[in-house]
Amino acid sequence: MKIRLEHGAGGELMEEFIRDVILKNLTLKSAGGIDLEALDDGATIPFGDKHIVFTIDGHTVKPLFFPGGDIGRLAVSGTVNDLAVMGAKPLALANSMIIEAGFDETSLEKILRSMDETSKEVPVPIITGDTKVVEDRIGMFVITAGIGIAERPVSDAGAQVGDVVLVSGTIGDHGMAIMSYREGIAFESDLRSDVSPVWDVVKTVADAIGWENIHAMKDPTRAGLSNALNEIARKSGVGILVRERDIPIKPEVRAASEMLGISPYDVANEGKVVMVVAREYAEEALESMKKTRRGKDATIIGEAMKEYRGKVILETGIGGKRFMEPPEGDPVPRIC
Repeated sequence: MKIRLEHGAGGELMEEFIRDVILKNLTLKSAGGIDLEALDDGATIPFGDKHIVFTIDGHTVKPLFFPGGDIGRLAVSGTVNDLAVMGAKPLALANSMIIEAGFDETSLEKILRSMDETSKEVPVPIITGDTKVVEDRIGMFVITAGIGIAERPVSDAGAQVGDVVLVSGTIGDHGMAIMSYREGIAFESDLRSDVSPVWDVVKTVADAIGWENIHAMKDPTRAGLSNALNEIARKSGVGILVRERDIPIKPEVRAASEMLGISPYDVANEGKVVMVVAREYAEEALESMKKTRRGKDATIIGEAMKEYRGKVILETGIGGKRFMEPPEGDPVPRIC
């Protein structure tokens, strides 16, 4: 088998590739907590009465600078968000850069300043790193690793029948912003990526309702909302019903989606969180989200149910129902 772009793009092909190739060739995959085989957003290591959470992510966005952000902001946000959705306060980041020979130094400094500014928003320090310069025409790749501390880790496999599903804001912003920018498509309103750290959103909800009432979380990055919901449903062994009318989508994202023929449910978001909470705390969780700057457009989009276990059902705007299938991979390559 030859490795294809789709094998690294999120969705079903990537998961099959990880399980059939990567996991098959590794024998030590656990440090006693949530491990590699869980394919969660990170792993946990028990540490006294708390848990260390560790994650790593590679970033390959093209172009490096895009409306709303750049690869530096993306790299910090992506790793912080992987920690956040596992219930971990970010403690420190590591930054590894692979840079093409001849890369513009001014652009590099701009990216580094962006990383610094984004890390201050959390706040989380960048305490170590590595730099390589290569001859290949890659532009720049950034790999960030992060550690955090969690009192009660949250996995993407804890949703229970009767739980309520929330999303912290409009979906499809990042993927559609980059795709429309690449294609040179003009809209009345400028499309901008949502790339940003979400720890403040997660922490605000946890402070309001308690970590024990947040049953599952996911940041809907590669392959978007549809893939995130399907992962939660499959791993938790529940069905999930979501209502199309309640999923927040900006008009300009919807317009771009229709023009490009790409579903906004299937493209990456880089500043959102999907959260599954106990039903009795749903309204309180929603109000808490809405009080944060990045959660002002939060909505309740559905609930977990006993029917269709492992599947996601979309209730359409006209009242019909269909499966919301995960894509094979992200339909927009090189965006995160």
